[in-house]
Amino acid sequence: MPVVGRIVGGVAPARPRPGDGAGIICENRTMTMIAVTGAFGKAGRAVVTDLLEHGYDVAATDVTGPPGSDAGLGVDLVLADLTEYGQVVEVLAGADAVVHLANIPAPGRTTAPETLNRNTTINANVFLAAARLGLRKVVWASSETTLGLPFETPPRYAPVDEAHFPVPTSTYALSKVLGEETARHVSAWSGIPFLGLRLSNIHRPEDYPAVPGYWADARSRCWNLWGYVDARDVASAFRLGLEAYTEGSQNLIIAAADTIMNRPSAELLAEVFPGVSLTREIGEFETLLAIDAARELVGYSPEHSWRDHVEEPLR
Repeated sequence: MPVVGRIVGGVAPARPRPGDGAGIICENRTMTMIAVTGAFGKAGRAVVTDLLEHGYDVAATDVTGPPGSDAGLGVDLVLADLTEYGQVVEVLAGADAVVHLANIPAPGRTTAPETLNRNTTINANVFLAAARLGLRKVVWASSETTLGLPFETPPRYAPVDEAHFPVPTSTYALSKVLGEETARHVSAWSGIPFLGLRLSNIHRPEDYPAVPGYWADARSRCWNLWGYVDARDVASAFRLGLEAYTEGSQNLIIAAADTIMNRPSAELLAEVFPGVSLTREIGEFETLLAIDAARELVGYSPEHSWRDHVEEPLR
């Protein structure tokens, strides 16, 4: 169960209901303009689409991608380098809240020190700019990697939940751990609610035809306990995070309701991690990345699965 934080140095916003959509009232002010960083990425494009479909205005920014309307996002894309604090202030000015996705998105995309330095700088700049500008909320992309991935050392228990933290095994994961700690302090200083979403491995519908290739070897996807999450559910989670009443800085696991395998979850765990105990009964194909806290705090309920796109062979 998540621990509700404190609001320090500010006034708590009114309590909206998750799913109410655009027009959230925060301290007698309607929250309709959402800045989205990393808007041209896999998650960013889904987030922008979802926010627009739910009536929000979006200010989209990324370090790469075709500028302006050429990005095909439905809003103009502003190119900005968020390692430069002044550019961050510029792109967040006028927004009511920010969905912050802009980071090097995984280990191995650049050198380990560059991943740590760049992500940590970007996150600090966005969080501090949000405080300086008095944004109403920050919902940002943390990562499942903070929980111990790729589980070369087996997890202590399963399903892995928010308490299985911090266990960074790469500078990418460390950048997210440091981001969560930075968010905690900036939230306390400013009174702004922060919500970090520890995203699982994001899949789009066009990625699902590759899923059957995982099934022959249980170890092929054991690095994150066979977890994944649909990009559309990621987008919904960020919107629900904006709409839900939260306090302080909190962090939630966001994953699909099932695993990416066509075998029972308990069977997979027993085969690959025989020394890891289940802390509770689980459904036949239930995720081993616990999403109970996200359900409770923001009303997250994943609607999409690879099973909607891939025909399983008869077993």
